[in-house]
Amino acid sequence: MKDNYTFPAIFETAEDGISIFFPDLPGCLPYANNMEEAFKNAREALQLHLFGMEEDGEKIPEPADPTSIKLAKHQVLTMIDAWMPPFREKMLNKAMNKTVTIPRWLNTLAEKENVNYSHVLQEALKNYLGVNESTDKYFTSEGYHAVKEAQALYEVKTRKTSAHKKK
Repeated sequence: MKDNYTFPAIFETAEDGISIFFPDLPGCLPYANNMEEAFKNAREALQLHLFGMEEDGEKIPEPADPTSIKLAKHQVLTMIDAWMPPFREKMLNKAMNKTVTIPRWLNTLAEKENVNYSHVLQEALKNYLGVNESTDKYFTSEGYHAVKEAQALYEVKTRKTSAHKKK
């Protein structure tokens, strides 16, 4: 896994906008209304596509040699950079909506006390999973590489706890 990727993209102009595709990354197909938007959308789509491949453990291909790519009329070849560390951090720290079910009496009491459900759930999950200030760094700009390490640490902790309970 690298921090910076550069892939060739083909911009195909038409009356209704610009279709973009990456010859090396099937399924990465952004669209734009103008050139400025095309570059922005291409970068975002490339980052998201590569992040998804990293998450799924897929091998990221080497980019094709731009000189070997044949273009049709109305097509332009450009190189798109994807600087991944800030994108990974953004994705890893993205807020997720979760629906929880609690007894009505508990909800009534929590509302009376103006409980911030998101904060309480985050703190409870961190406590339950053994995530604290020293392990929080795994989920920041040091980023994605360390997340896998944190997951492995959690799995080891879980196995030890399970083995201890069996004794």
